Amino acid sequence: MSLWVTCDSSLLPYSRQLCRSFITPPITRKRKAAEVDNDQPSPKAATKAHGPRHATSSDRPALSKHSSAATEITENTERASPASSASQKKRDLATPATTTASMDSDDDFMSDVSSQEDFGMQGSDNDSLGEDFGDLDAGFSDDKDIFGHKRKPYEVEFKVLDPPDIENEQLGQINEVSAILGLPPESAAILLRFARWNKEKLIESYMEHPEVTLEDAGLGTNFEGTAKTETVPGFMCDICCEDGDDLETYAMRCGHRFCVDCYRHYLGQKIKEEGEAARIQCPGDGCNRIVDSKSLDLLVTDDLKERYRELLMRTYVDDKENLRWCPAPNCKYAVDCAVKNRDLHRIVPTVHCFCKHEFCFGCSLSDHQPTPCTLVKMWLQKCEDDSETANWISANTKECPRCMSTIEKNGGCNHMTCRKCKHEFCWMCMGLWSEHGTSWYNCNRYEEKSGSDARSAQAKSRSFLERYLHYYNRYANHEQSAKLDKDLYLKTEKKMTSLQSSSGLSWIEVQFLDTASQALQQCRQTLKWTYAFAFYLARNNLTEIFEDNQKDLEMAVESLSEMFEKPVSELAELKVDILDKTAYCTKRRVILLSDTAENLKNGEWSFNVEW
Repeated sequence: MSLWVTCDSSLLPYSRQLCRSFITPPITRKRKAAEVDNDQPSPKAATKAHGPRHATSSDRPALSKHSSAATEITENTERASPASSASQKKRDLATPATTTASMDSDDDFMSDVSSQEDFGMQGSDNDSLGEDFGDLDAGFSDDKDIFGHKRKPYEVEFKVLDPPDIENEQLGQINEVSAILGLPPESAAILLRFARWNKEKLIESYMEHPEVTLEDAGLGTNFEGTAKTETVPGFMCDICCEDGDDLETYAMRCGHRFCVDCYRHYLGQKIKEEGEAARIQCPGDGCNRIVDSKSLDLLVTDDLKERYRELLMRTYVDDKENLRWCPAPNCKYAVDCAVKNRDLHRIVPTVHCFCKHEFCFGCSLSDHQPTPCTLVKMWLQKCEDDSETANWISANTKECPRCMSTIEKNGGCNHMTCRKCKHEFCWMCMGLWSEHGTSWYNCNRYEEKSGSDARSAQAKSRSFLERYLHYYNRYANHEQSAKLDKDLYLKTEKKMTSLQSSSGLSWIEVQFLDTASQALQQCRQTLKWTYAFAFYLARNNLTEIFEDNQKDLEMAVESLSEMFEKPVSELAELKVDILDKTAYCTKRRVILLSDTAENLKNGEWSFNVEW
């Protein structure tokens, strides 16, 4: 392997050493370092050449790779004389071949840099040298970006939490607030749920008006006593009217006492049937005191305790703006993302759960990049309302010139009467029927102004409908193709097994089919939503770039899809082509999403709707 570097002649020793460090295998450099140690001059000779020495190379351990070179450069520059620097510089410029031949070790290179002046001269060109070597590595930056070493413009930071993580996060905040306010943890938990886990707002409110905050949260100001059941002589339960000296009862700090059986039945109904946990109030009439966790643990069974904790965890995630449950069926994970609701008009926060489900953090729908959440909702609503009948309406109806109601012609007569507004007009020219005289069945009034205005309004309406159908048909096509590709993906494993047995490839070697299948589905999903995005996009200079990127990705996806559907007998021969096309599709998708996301974040896009 060869490496060519263009630099100033004064930098030849440095550039050659850098080139050698790139090219020489590590074992060769180690061998040369060992040879340098063996050929090192004696301490006495070194003393004559450079004056007093405090340590030789044999006195200290050898440093790895370039660290030894950096250390020796510093030491040599400190003890070299200006005269030797000038003479050495002349030799370097006059006889580069001799210098190159003599540089068989790191120490040879160090001796060439013989003064602080020369070292400063080399350092003065560090920027240009860095640029030269930066250009050599520039081609790798895109690959690093594609494979995720650097966060892409359309990606957001997020963290997936499992139930223990969520519970630990809750406990951490509860203990923190409990320590700050000096309240029991169960009371701090009720306060936090009341404040929807906004610690700063809660602490500020409590410091300013503690009694009011406690009353509003359902705690009250009485914190005396402990949670326990007891028997009260002569007590009668207000719910079941049971009495007896051995009747076990319970009362919270509010003083409303009931028998334990009624309390358990009440709590069980709240937790099991109503799904309530965070704001269960005292069963006393008109009492707003909240049942805390200690009271509940004392009264309910173990299965209800587990359900209670699950409901509290769900409430915690629902109350936190930065948390969302994964919408996949039976998924127990939540996602933590810092994107605020106010930023959803310029960011599409797509996240990935541990269950491999990919969804939008803002609206919990499946990944819809690059289209923002608000436009997605508008598009889905429009598709639900318009798309099923839009094609038929376009082919068989016209709009009333007055109220724009859609009208179907049900007879041969051109005299039309709108059932909604009773407007009479001509089916052929859309003009007023009163201006047609006796020409009932053969319209010859095409150029009249009333007809021209009506036709202009109708043409505008038709143009809008045709534009919508253009984007919807392509959106629906990629949606259908994605479903077909998904069905094909379900058959991929069988196809991989068949290819493995017929071609002699190993299971790892046929994984390219699985990679291609996943890339197809991902690119189809992106392409589908680019058409919804384009429908609401107002045309400007950036629109053409967007459409070019869209076209390139679409062509690559169709090409990959065609190769993927080839017979099993041909897939082994197409492996390289499939891998190349898969990588190209992935790269084009990254380019499309990155460009769109950057412009969206910077406010470069303009839209034809208010949102």
